[in-house]
Amino acid sequence: MTPKIMIILGSGSDIAIAEKAMDILDKLEIPYSLKIASAHRTPNLVREIVQQGTDAGIEVFIGIAGLAAHLPGSIAAYTPRPVIGVPVDVKTDGLDALDSIIQMPYPSPIATVGIDRGDNAAILAAQFIGLHDDEVHRKVVELRKEYAQKVIRSNEEIVQPIDRPYINNDFLRIKDLEIKKAEFDEENSGCKNKDAEVAIIVGRQTDVPVGKKVATILDRLKITHDIKVVCPIRSNKKFINYVKSMKNAKIFIGVSSNSSQVTGGVVGLTARPVIGVPCTNENGDDYRLTTVSMPPGVPVATVGINNGKNAAVLAGEILAIDNPEIVGLLDKLKDKKINL
Repeated sequence: MTPKIMIILGSGSDIAIAEKAMDILDKLEIPYSLKIASAHRTPNLVREIVQQGTDAGIEVFIGIAGLAAHLPGSIAAYTPRPVIGVPVDVKTDGLDALDSIIQMPYPSPIATVGIDRGDNAAILAAQFIGLHDDEVHRKVVELRKEYAQKVIRSNEEIVQPIDRPYINNDFLRIKDLEIKKAEFDEENSGCKNKDAEVAIIVGRQTDVPVGKKVATILDRLKITHDIKVVCPIRSNKKFINYVKSMKNAKIFIGVSSNSSQVTGGVVGLTARPVIGVPCTNENGDDYRLTTVSMPPGVPVATVGINNGKNAAVLAGEILAIDNPEIVGLLDKLKDKKINL
């Protein structure tokens, strides 16, 4: 059984985070491999593991590390496959590791998940593989339903037993608290290319320049895309209509500042991979934490602040898992950058 995913730990002390990932992969029945190698103490071992793993058919790498967490970046240096980074909380609440992983230079993206979120890393890896493996995609969809049902059951298990004189939980007529599907108006979705492989959603006009950077790189990689400026807060119905209309999209890229509601909104509406580009607003505040720190079951593959180019490269790496043509275009793109 050839593994599809390789998990690499920077230290044996990170095993608890890896176990979160392995629990998910076992449940999804996706074969994987586990290795320990340090980017700083055993760099040659990292290179050998990654290069041999790539040649053997590994489709996605997961790097788990804390402190000056350069392991995911080191992995990315030796493979064209997508790399997912999991920052570990060792010091400074894990923020040192998060910034080490997420702030990668173009064109070397790391699909970063939340601090200690090994479970979300595994789900994200499965979403990548599910783009060309229907059975894996089906299992991811079922897993997400389980997470949703857990929330719904919490009303019965936690809320209903509460006995207080002024609490009233029976005034709503929602059968079994099931979430109804929002109405979908395809005619007013606003999409221009409903068959695009990648849908780019920009939350505010001020973030459009970052969205255009995404589109420029996707053009170079010959990946079809559609771009839409719509806010899930100001125009909720239009937002839902657009996401639902892009049912043929394999990847969604959300570009947003101000609480990064775009990516959080998209990930609730699709089981496809969602890439997040946190932007700075007019006050200079950035929104990397509100983009990357997603709860279990709904990961967002977050790239660096304002780094739309890396979001596009990451989309290319994901689609290239079963598309050799994109691999060649990525090689040319990266070689051109190196030779400048």
